[in-house]
Amino acid sequence: MPPGPTLADAFALDRAGRAAEAIAVIERLAARGDPEALFNLADLHWRGAGVSQDFGRGRELFARASDAGHPIAIRATTNLMASGIAGRRDWHGALRRLAGEAQGDVRRRKMLELILAMDLTETGDPARLPAGETLSATPWIVLYRGAFTRAECEFLLEVAAPSYQRSLVGSGSEAVPDPIRTSDGATIHWLIEDPAIHALNRRLAALAGTAVENGEPLQILRYRAGQQYRRHLDWLNQPNRRVLTALVYLNDDYVGSETVFTRIGLTVRGRPGDVLVFRSGDPEQGPDPLSEHAGMPVAAGTKYLASRWMRAGCHVV
Repeated sequence: MPPGPTLADAFALDRAGRAAEAIAVIERLAARGDPEALFNLADLHWRGAGVSQDFGRGRELFARASDAGHPIAIRATTNLMASGIAGRRDWHGALRRLAGEAQGDVRRRKMLELILAMDLTETGDPARLPAGETLSATPWIVLYRGAFTRAECEFLLEVAAPSYQRSLVGSGSEAVPDPIRTSDGATIHWLIEDPAIHALNRRLAALAGTAVENGEPLQILRYRAGQQYRRHLDWLNQPNRRVLTALVYLNDDYVGSETVFTRIGLTVRGRPGDVLVFRSGDPEQGPDPLSEHAGMPVAAGTKYLASRWMRAGCHVV
């Protein structure tokens, strides 16, 4: 009996514009337990590429690919278990898996070491929070000194390093360079939000006094000499409005690039590990113009910053 179609055949069909046939081949191979086919089918459902986007189905298929030994699916499944995205959250199960993965993976070992050094509750939340320094009551702006350790800052920089892209903004059917923000950014999306980063996101949520589920994916921003974020509001007028921002200063070996709240004359320069939290508006009353702020141009060196925007309600699936 001649062999059936392979995954390579599916890719060739897709390149030829025969996407439905390609997906049918991948589904047949996945039904047989092929780990690479299971992973590719999971990715298609996760992205909604050629099929209806279904995060729950994607997570289920990632788990099946993980059970079949697919290395990327193993890590993705652990990450999703830790965060609870698109399914049940199992923090302890994720940590058990991470401990096994750490045996042969330096990056995963570093994650585990970071988590073990954190003061966490049984659910992965921070057991204690640093005292905040209120810089402004209106708008509400609070600075938490040393809320992240140097090791945590360095880990975020390591994770982001391969993924920086020019900050873009939608323009019609295309994305173009953002005229307001000239930085480069790396998005820590749900599949790569590993258990250590998830614990850090839970810390940011606690500092902001909101639920971790309300947060958008963490962004790591890189500002090189001359780059800046011109004056703007973080408020986003969508049904689930963006109302809070948490900024984590990751380094200090640069000149310039202070965070300036332009309407109230407040200038902030954080040290590595400092977290600045501020409110950009109220979901009922609208944006607060006093929260307008800017990242001033970098005069020398490179500034790194982590940013997590938070919505009024749940932002995850």
